[in-house]
Amino acid sequence: MYDGGKIIIGLIVGVGLLLSPFIYDAGKAAKAPDPELTAKAKEAKECVAETSYMKSSHMHLLDEWRHTVVRDGERYYKAKNGKVYYKSLQTTCLDCHSNKSKFCDQCHDYVGIDPYCWTCHIEPKENK
Repeated sequence: MYDGGKIIIGLIVGVGLLLSPFIYDAGKAAKAPDPELTAKAKEAKECVAETSYMKSSHMHLLDEWRHTVVRDGERYYKAKNGKVYYKSLQTTCLDCHSNKSKFCDQCHDYVGIDPYCWTCHIEPKENK
């Protein structure tokens, strides 16, 4: 091992470069957003599913709704609490969650996704 010193220095530099993004971001995690509910959503005090489910899996629910409405013609959803909802992003979800920038966009921007909802649905106008 004639070049042992160079190899060790190269390994140290390589490991340092590999770890640099983790070291740079250490302790800088942004606080998760807390979406602002509209007065109508606060008054309703319930959604079509539990808050924890809606925060993590609302897209699964919307995909299921789209599938059952388009392919099976089923237009109503019965929630666990027994209440029946019309399966529609426009008329059901956006009726309570109408402020897109303060509700939808906060979380979607935080996780870095660009949902494709608005390729088919009309984007809600912001109340100013």
